[in-house]
Amino acid sequence: MTTKSAPFDDLDRKIVTALMANARTSFAEIGAAIGLSSTAVKRRVDRMRETGVITGFSATVEPAALGWRTEAYVEVYCEGAAPPRRLAEVVRNHPEITAAMTVTGGADALLHVRARDVEHFEEVLERIRVEPFIRKTISFMVLSHLLPESPEAGASQPAPEPTG
Repeated sequence: MTTKSAPFDDLDRKIVTALMANARTSFAEIGAAIGLSSTAVKRRVDRMRETGVITGFSATVEPAALGWRTEAYVEVYCEGAAPPRRLAEVVRNHPEITAAMTVTGGADALLHVRARDVEHFEEVLERIRVEPFIRKTISFMVLSHLLPESPEAGASQPAPEPTG
């Protein structure tokens, strides 16, 4: 990704909106909807990818179909000030953590965890808790998604194979 800035106009917004709604929409379909040729749409998409506006394309999948049947958010509380770089290293070692961010408030970080079942989630939680700088965790199991079309409701990778 480059750091150069490029103009981002109303046509770019319309293209991004169309791709976010359905990344498989053809450049010809987008162009017809917004009054551009497919070539012009492609040029704009290429520019937005080059400048980092568009970072990729993905499929949204029903998590249970991939083996993820349990989902939770985990607040992480650290001893002292754990640097975000160190937290990032830890979460990268757990394929079940699908999103992680530092947050304001009492917790230092918030993790989005997907697991095969409750037992697998408990094992993931124990692996997280053994990190020496983690003081405590508080977990919130997801019961249902109120916005089922949101990215958080989908999954981006299959569940890991059972170990042992």
